Amino acid sequence: MTDVPARDLTDLEAAAELAALAKKMALAERAYYQNDDPVMTDAEYDALKKRNEEIERLFPHLIRADSPSKRVGAKASEDFAKVAHGVPMLSLANIFTDGDVYEFIDKIRRFLGLDESETPQFMAEPKLDGLSFSALYVNGKFTRGATRGDGMVGEDITENLKMIPDLPLTLDGADVPERMEIRGEVFMNKADFFALNDEQIEKGKKPFANPRNAAAGSLRQLDPRVTKRRRLSLFGYAFGEVSAEKWATHAEYLEKISGWGFPVNPENRLCSSADEIVAYFKSLGERRSGLAYDIDGAVYKVNRRDYQERLGFVARSPRWAIAHKFPAEQAVTWLENIRVQVGRTGVLTPVADLQPVNVGGVMVAHATLHNEDEIKRKDIRVGDYVVVQRAGDVIPQIVRVIAEKRSADSIPFVFPTKCPVCGSHVVRDEDQAAQRCSGGLICPAQAVEKLKHFVSRDALNIEGFGAKNTQCFFERGWIQTPGDVFDLESLHGAEIRKLEGWGDKSADNLFSSIRKVRNGVSMDKFLFALGIPQIGQATARLLAAHYLNMTDFLAQIDAARDMESDAYKELIAIESIGEIVARELLDFFEEERNRAEVARLLSQIKVSDFEPAAQSDNPLAGKTVVFTGTLPTLTRNEAKAKALTVGAKVAGSVSKKTDYVILGADAGSKAEKARELGVSVISEDEFIAMCNNRKQ
Repeated sequence: MTDVPARDLTDLEAAAELAALAKKMALAERAYYQNDDPVMTDAEYDALKKRNEEIERLFPHLIRADSPSKRVGAKASEDFAKVAHGVPMLSLANIFTDGDVYEFIDKIRRFLGLDESETPQFMAEPKLDGLSFSALYVNGKFTRGATRGDGMVGEDITENLKMIPDLPLTLDGADVPERMEIRGEVFMNKADFFALNDEQIEKGKKPFANPRNAAAGSLRQLDPRVTKRRRLSLFGYAFGEVSAEKWATHAEYLEKISGWGFPVNPENRLCSSADEIVAYFKSLGERRSGLAYDIDGAVYKVNRRDYQERLGFVARSPRWAIAHKFPAEQAVTWLENIRVQVGRTGVLTPVADLQPVNVGGVMVAHATLHNEDEIKRKDIRVGDYVVVQRAGDVIPQIVRVIAEKRSADSIPFVFPTKCPVCGSHVVRDEDQAAQRCSGGLICPAQAVEKLKHFVSRDALNIEGFGAKNTQCFFERGWIQTPGDVFDLESLHGAEIRKLEGWGDKSADNLFSSIRKVRNGVSMDKFLFALGIPQIGQATARLLAAHYLNMTDFLAQIDAARDMESDAYKELIAIESIGEIVARELLDFFEEERNRAEVARLLSQIKVSDFEPAAQSDNPLAGKTVVFTGTLPTLTRNEAKAKALTVGAKVAGSVSKKTDYVILGADAGSKAEKARELGVSVISEDEFIAMCNNRKQ
């Protein structure tokens, strides 16, 4: 996100920033909704969202198909069965000031055509910081539970919801609709959260960042027994599908479900004016710390159902409801030390060690300082008293220094010029805030972090490793590079079985998981596991979908080292790649030790060719296509997306395995090679027709 006002952006700059925002927010949404492991604070996400909305308002012709404004949450996890919501589970727009409250109500009044003296009633409710769910009842019996997911499709959590004592398995009442979907929030009380974290620490496991993550992680367990052991609670606050509405207001709805035995938040209040709403928000904020559960604001809903129907929806949010967010919680503490960590990509990250302080019910002892520029901008020094903030109850950050409390002998922090782990020179790329150790594979910090990444769940998913065991094996010299993982059983199996906390069973499980990976791993996961800077999961999948197999990928990457080559031009033309990502990829494979390690891994692991989702009823399903030249109407990325959607494979080069070459203007050698090999050459029109047609 740039500091340039949105109104001063050019079309090109606006398009580039919208693309960057879409990517950054998609990653944040996946971390928050799917992985229950946020990578930014709510406040940081809200700032990105606000910036995206501002640019889209000024440049409506540049709104992307993947715009965050068109999304609610994140795709449902593949670990759970999918549930399609009959009525979409939408998100709420946010407001942040008292003035925003008055403006929101004015808009409601104008939309409904009400006189200035008329103000509709609103139901004000605490905004719970948990996980949204839906509970479907048929003839009063609980039959299905689901998460929100992306708002259209969620995850089936029926068995897990049953483990929550608050959930009634039967709605008790004579007037219960035949089909009734109650929506609400699953959360974890603060006391239960602290008890769970104590248990996690005692077992040597990573504690949860906050009650929201604990609740989400507990509810989205593949084993419902785990959910049962963790104390979760819930409140109902909305509805989805219903065979017959038997209420005229939202207040009546809440009263109905409460009467049927479904828990409703006792903090809900009916407000008849903007002043009452503002007073409710202020009172709720004052009582926030004393509540048994975390909240991050309030929600205001137009009470009358006929007004709700008239107001309808805008984009992915209802017009008749809004979320009023609390400002980030803050506390003052003393900065004891600044230490610099080295990550798996060599990036140096300064971390503040703080005198532990309670911020919003969570003890905070550390805060990220991001980079050297951030330290200089805020003039943060060891020994300072600082204001710490947990925006959105996630990642602690230092807001500012209390300069008047600074010691007279205080000195500015000097960022290291050599790696604190291996002593290699620290380098800073042009136009980049991050500084990086130049030690590469010789740097132990990078080596062990790369190994942790290599075996992690999102990479090769070798069960039984974990960060702690990886560190242990590394320190003993048993694994130094990724290839050592696959020699671990033969060289050190007996030693591992003798380690404290290990035994035959745990060792056998580890070695079995290693053998499973050896027998087959997808190309995209393999590429991601290598830990190449800028190559995340999405980018790895795009590369796999483009090159299809490791043989072609390595050949084309080798050819792309020549920046004038067609291979290089093809590489940077791949969606989301560009010159920066391409440079990181090429730098990785230009290093001889990296190439040798990849070759070693390929001799140890069976890496499967990329297989797009096939659609058997399309004539291009399962076929391999190659695009060449400039197409008349489709961009290269649009054309590739179309091909992948119908189940085709998109290759970068022509071979005997190619089924069709789609010919554009100024086509080069690929067209000639296709004719030499007798491969069918078709136009863009013919390609589109095949995409749109079915097999006869």
